[in-house]
Amino acid sequence: MESGPPGGSGPAEPGPRLRGLRGADATASASSWSRFGAEAGCRAPAVAAVLPAGGSGERMGVPTPKQFCPILERPLISYTLQALERVSWIRDIVVAVTGENMETMKGIIQRYRHKRISLVEAGVTRHRSIFNGLKALAEDQPNCRLSKPEVVIIHDAVRPFVEEDVLLRVVTAAQEHGASGAIRPLVSTVISPSADSCLDHSLERAKHRASEMPQAFLFDVIYEAYQQCSDYDLEFGTECLHLALKYSHIKAKLVEGSPDLWKVTYKRDLYAAESIIKERISQQVCVVMDTKENEEHVGRCLEEMLKTELNHVKVTSGQDLQQIILEQCYNFVCVNVMTSDFEETQRLLNMLEESNLSILYPVVVISVHFLDYESVPFGQRMEKVMQIREFAKEVKKRNILLSGLLIYFPQEEQKLQESLRQGATIIAALIKDRNSGLIGQLLVA
Repeated sequence: MESGPPGGSGPAEPGPRLRGLRGADATASASSWSRFGAEAGCRAPAVAAVLPAGGSGERMGVPTPKQFCPILERPLISYTLQALERVSWIRDIVVAVTGENMETMKGIIQRYRHKRISLVEAGVTRHRSIFNGLKALAEDQPNCRLSKPEVVIIHDAVRPFVEEDVLLRVVTAAQEHGASGAIRPLVSTVISPSADSCLDHSLERAKHRASEMPQAFLFDVIYEAYQQCSDYDLEFGTECLHLALKYSHIKAKLVEGSPDLWKVTYKRDLYAAESIIKERISQQVCVVMDTKENEEHVGRCLEEMLKTELNHVKVTSGQDLQQIILEQCYNFVCVNVMTSDFEETQRLLNMLEESNLSILYPVVVISVHFLDYESVPFGQRMEKVMQIREFAKEVKKRNILLSGLLIYFPQEEQKLQESLRQGATIIAALIKDRNSGLIGQLLVA
């Protein structure tokens, strides 16, 4: 077993509220088990997780194993690890990865600052990989550096959207029943074909469920099952709950799971996962103004237009910008009204680089400039604004997507309102699409 490279503290995976576990949030997560446990009449157990990540991604039809396929330039498995890491009561996370991908996995842990991760070598099948992960947690194994948990979660490396409430429910059920697993209603009817490829019979869909992940077990129950498991089951089996039933005589408690427990299996699933992640990190937008808060200006009109395009728009003059960054906002609109250069935008970029916010997700920054062509020669203004290309090249190296927006001013009121409306639409599209191909571009509204 190998421990992953030590990671520093970095931003956590956005959950439903798009926030990491800092301060009050960390306390809330730590106490969530105790509150839930008190209601269920059980105590908080020691919990670990095992992720088999040795698959080849054959069904996806790409040369890269699907757990390492990039989503927004970040490997899929990193999102799954982050989802588990933000659950403070999961003590250890063991990842089973093939020997040829061991260095790749270590690099992912180091680059994205994952914590509490240990690596073991995967087996040739899913069950053998899980068994290797369990051995890393067992006290009877030589050179074991992890302590045995009371409950172990088994989850897929390619299910990145698991939430804490589902994990909490399967762990609580496993503590009471010995084994537990998430289930979902069947989408399609299951049929059984005969030997000559004709319909033999079909199952009544309402009476059956699809087995999903995560699953949880008392550690001794599932470890004993794997120790007794036949070579045939280790080679061809896929269902951990079945092993607990067959070898440990434990009937698992089935827990209704959420719709986002689906597994990334095919290439199209990567696009679906990317769409979900983009939607989550596009919810909150910070507008940085270089005007005084009580000053009426075109910047305020743009702010109102943005509120019709985006859900949560927060406006600041820059004084509380550091706190907004700490709250993990991944979208910034820097409105330059009083100056034509990049002073405000550059200050924002410097703060973002120092914060390491962009380690996990691309941060979108849109520098908005109101071009007063009546008072300043056009060429002089454009020369300054076109510097955005050089800025964009530099910050792209740190996963910051910078683009510019030019709005002509002054104009007659009707034309100005139309320009602002177009500007708000462009800003919303840049934030939602997060298209790295548009970095350094100067768009005109």
